Amino acid sequence: MNQELVILLIAAASIGFFHTLFGPDHYLPFIVMSKARKWSMFKTAWLTVLCGLGHVGSSIVLGIIGVAFGLGISNIEIFESFRGNIAAWLFIAFGLGYMIWGIKRAIRNKPHTHIHVHSNGSEHVHEHIHGEEHLHVHKEGKKNLTPWILFTIFVFGPCEPLIPILMYPAAKSSMMGMLMVTIVFSVVTILTMLSVVLISSYGIKFIPLGKMEKYSHAIAGATILLSGIGIQFLGL
Repeated sequence: MNQELVILLIAAASIGFFHTLFGPDHYLPFIVMSKARKWSMFKTAWLTVLCGLGHVGSSIVLGIIGVAFGLGISNIEIFESFRGNIAAWLFIAFGLGYMIWGIKRAIRNKPHTHIHVHSNGSEHVHEHIHGEEHLHVHKEGKKNLTPWILFTIFVFGPCEPLIPILMYPAAKSSMMGMLMVTIVFSVVTILTMLSVVLISSYGIKFIPLGKMEKYSHAIAGATILLSGIGIQFLGL
């Protein structure tokens, strides 16, 4: 292993870590959605890993195509920028839509009571909020598209530094070198996403929202919306 490849491997690990850590869009959506939808830690983890694989995988495929066909880095960067814009607007659209749905849901699902009459003539009053812990049977079988929407958004989201800074320089040394650099970057990126998401999701479960609990979906949507705005207009 030559010195240049060693430097690239160290750079791949460092860039993967800091690129993920300083990009809140890599983990905030999972943290807020996990809280709002009351996902288990296992579901939160596998969805984070799945989206992480889609995120790095799409750039890896594009980088391999670029190297194989001798495409210039400038052409790749133009396409990556285009993908990044799509991902940002998808974040904005999904966040805005989810926030509006969350607000309507919070307003609609005010606490109300039902009077239950038993066969012996006795009665009792039951107060609850539809859509929270008390679910109707016919809603339990409804498919949840939220994980797949997030996955689609992350597939469109490019890993900006991977191709021009790591894959192309490593490919000049050898294809094996490019493979090693890509694996290191991908593993560090996904592990960083997973670590931040799980630690934050575990901690946030102990934060009582009180009366704001019914707005948890709206808060989640607003957070994702702000993430998209940050990507599109602030270059995060």
